[in-house]
Amino acid sequence: MRSKAFFVNGGAGRVICSIPAFEKYAETHDDFIIVCEGGTDFFKGHPKLDGRVYDNWHKGLFQTELKDRDIISTEPYRVWEYYNQKCSLAQAYDIQINELDEPRELPVPTIELAKMEAIQGFQAVEEVKQGTGKDKVIVIQPFGRSVEQVGDEFIADITSRSFSLNSIVEIINELKKDYGVIIMSEIHFPVEENEEKAKIKVARPQISDMRTWGGIIMAADHFLGCDSMGQHLARAFGKTATVVTGSTYPINISYPDCKDFDIIDVGEGRREYSPIRLTTDERVDRYNDQAMELDKDQIRSILTSVRKRMGKSTAYTNYKKQKQPQQNDCCAPKANMNLNASPTYGVPKNTSKPQLKPSSTKGFMADVKNAAPKSNVEGQVKDILKNLK
Repeated sequence: MRSKAFFVNGGAGRVICSIPAFEKYAETHDDFIIVCEGGTDFFKGHPKLDGRVYDNWHKGLFQTELKDRDIISTEPYRVWEYYNQKCSLAQAYDIQINELDEPRELPVPTIELAKMEAIQGFQAVEEVKQGTGKDKVIVIQPFGRSVEQVGDEFIADITSRSFSLNSIVEIINELKKDYGVIIMSEIHFPVEENEEKAKIKVARPQISDMRTWGGIIMAADHFLGCDSMGQHLARAFGKTATVVTGSTYPINISYPDCKDFDIIDVGEGRREYSPIRLTTDERVDRYNDQAMELDKDQIRSILTSVRKRMGKSTAYTNYKKQKQPQQNDCCAPKANMNLNASPTYGVPKNTSKPQLKPSSTKGFMADVKNAAPKSNVEGQVKDILKNLK
C-alpha cells in the first residue's frame, strides 16, 4: 500500500484544528507527509509532525515526496457529521484522515512556542499592564477571516461570523475600564472620538507573525473572540475564553463542552447552516445577515462572562527601576510591538517591565508563566542566544 501525502488548506484556525488528527495518524503510521497550502507556521517545533510538513512551494516537492504517494486533499466541511452538526472541525479532520465511522474525543492541539516567541508575548502583555495600570489583560479578536474594510468607514463580514463594529466598540469601551485590552486585528478602527487623547487607551500590536500572537494569548489572562483563529490558540494553551457565535454553530467551530470556554450563541434560532466549500448559496448568507447583531442583553452576557472569568482587576504596581540599555547594546531586548499609542503608555521614567525569573526546574515555559519583576531578562536573553548557537 502506498503512503499518503495529506494536503491542508485554508486559514490558521483550520490548520490548528487538523493537528490532533495528524497526531493520531502518526501513532499508527510511520510514512506520510503533510503539505500546507496556507503555511506551516503552527506545525513548527511539533515533536511528532514538524519533520513531515512541507510548504506547497518546497523545491522539488513533487519529484522527491509526492510522485510515489497517494494524494489526499483534506476538507472537513465535506464530512457528513460536520455539515449535520454532529462533530467539531477537529473531529471532522479526524474522521477524514483516520477513516473513522464516527467522531471521537480528541486532545487539544499541540503548539510548541519557541523561547523568543514566548518572551515577546510576555513582554507585550507586561507593556500593556504598565501602560494601562491594570494587572489583568484580555486579548480581543473582533473579526474572522472573511471580514472586509469597505472604503474608509465600513467594516463588514458577508458570512456574519464577526462582531458588528458598533457592538465590539461598546464591549471594548466597557472592558477597558477594568482591564488592559489588546485588540487582535489587522484592520484599524476607532473605539472613541479623539482616541489619541483618550484617558484609557487600548493596545493595537501590528504583528503579522501568528506565532507571536500565540505567545500574547498564552501570556494574557483571557480571550474574547468570534469564529476566529484566536479561540483555537486559547484552547491549545489552556486559556479561558468567551466565544461569540452567529452564523456558525458552536459544535462545529468552537469548544462548547470545554469548561474553560463560555459560548455566547447569539445566532441560535435565527440562522441556517451555510454550506461553505460545498455550494455558494447567496440565500443562506442573506438569511444569516443579522446573525451577529447583538442586543443589550447579549452584550451584557458577554461582559458578565468576561468579568466572571477574569475577576476583579487591581492596580498594576510591578514597575522596576533599571539602568537604561546603551544604544549599541545588541543584547538589549527589543519587543518592536508597534502599539498604537505611546510605546510606554505613560510609564514613569526610569522604569522597565517585570522581568523573567530564570532557573525554574519545570522548564522555560514555567519561567515565563511565573515571571517575577526581580529577575534579569537581559542576562536570560544572552543565555538563550548562547544555547541556540
